[in-house]
Amino acid sequence: MTPEAVLDVGQSALIVTMLLAAPLLLSALAVGLLIGVFQAATQIQEITLSFIPKLIVVAVALFVGGPWMLRILTEFSLRLFQEIPGMVG
Repeated sequence: MTPEAVLDVGQSALIVTMLLAAPLLLSALAVGLLIGVFQAATQIQEITLSFIPKLIVVAVALFVGGPWMLRILTEFSLRLFQEIPGMVG
């Protein structure tokens, strides 16, 4: 296995990781920002006020984007398994 092949697999894995994590993290970031602005405007400092909506939004994003995420992960895994004989030999 050449160093270039290792770098290609690592780069592909990082790209897939970013694609899978981005929707969940961005949705939590957006809700956290909105809740933070609301808390600053109303001066309500309740921890659960930011945690519960983030949890709900991440669950909804996972439910909505789950099939897409699973397809991306499956395609990456299948491609990796198909390339293993060429990497070893």
